[in-house]
Parts: sequence; C-alpha cells; structure tokens
Amino acid sequence: MPSPGHILIVCTGNICRSPMGEALVRHALQAEGEPFKSLKVISAGVAARGGEKPTNHSVTALKKVGLDISNQVSQPLTDKLIKESLAIVCMTESHIAMVNLMADPQPKNLVLFRQFTGESSPEIQDPYGGALPLYEECRDEMVQALPSLVNFLKKQIT
Repeated sequence: MPSPGHILIVCTGNICRSPMGEALVRHALQAEGEPFKSLKVISAGVAARGGEKPTNHSVTALKKVGLDISNQVSQPLTDKLIKESLAIVCMTESHIAMVNLMADPQPKNLVLFRQFTGESSPEIQDPYGGALPLYEECRDEMVQALPSLVNFLKKQIT
C-alpha cells in the first residue's frame, strides 16, 4: 500500500483543466487494481480563488464522456497540498515552475499531464473563455494521455 497522500492535478484557476483532469485520472485509476483505485485524486490552481465551480463548458465536456464534475469546488495550490502529494501533474511548464517556486524542497514526481505521450508539445493549453469545442479538445488531449500517465503513476507509487 502506498504511503498516505494524493495525486494532485494542477492548472491556473482550478475551474477548467484541473477539474477535468482530476475526474479523468480518478476514473482511469478506478479501472486499476488496488492500491491504485483507492488513491485520492484532487486538483488545485496556482492562481485559484477558493470555492468556485467548474466552468459550464468543462462540466459539459465531461458529461459527454459520462463524468460529472458539477460539484467540484476550486482551491488554491498550497504548500501543504504539495507536500502531501504522491505525484503532481501539471498542465504547462509554467505550472511546474510555480510548484517549484512554492515548494521547498522541490517535489519529486512533478510531471506534465501529457509528458509521456511523445507529443512535441506536451502542454495542455487553457480553454478558459473559449467555445465548447476548445474544452472538448482539452479533454481529448487528457484522455489520450491517460494510459501513459497512469503507467507512470503506477511505477512511482508502488
């Protein structure tokens, strides 16, 4: 059994990408055996205000794949969340830089969501303010990255 902790998904405001990523990673880990399906998956934002609901387009994009994030609530990234993480999964290099600025010592297992896909640009761009298709593209980039990300997580956490 892994040590207590969680998988932390990080974006900017914690109302678009990271709530979608949190639900997708949790769903993917549910398909794995123990201890992975019992891992806690949470999300936070480097510039988040606490208590905000995910954007309507984020909720809709995930409802289309059978996941409901309508009850998630945003939270700012804190040193405590970082320190208690088994792994931290970020959307962009700037999020990794912010985590490294906040954390002392710098966390191990700090990665990009699409880092292991072989894509030339592993970042997932912010769909905030865009139309629904932009959110669906963001969701699909995460879905495509899930097998390689879950494989990484399984290697780190056992």
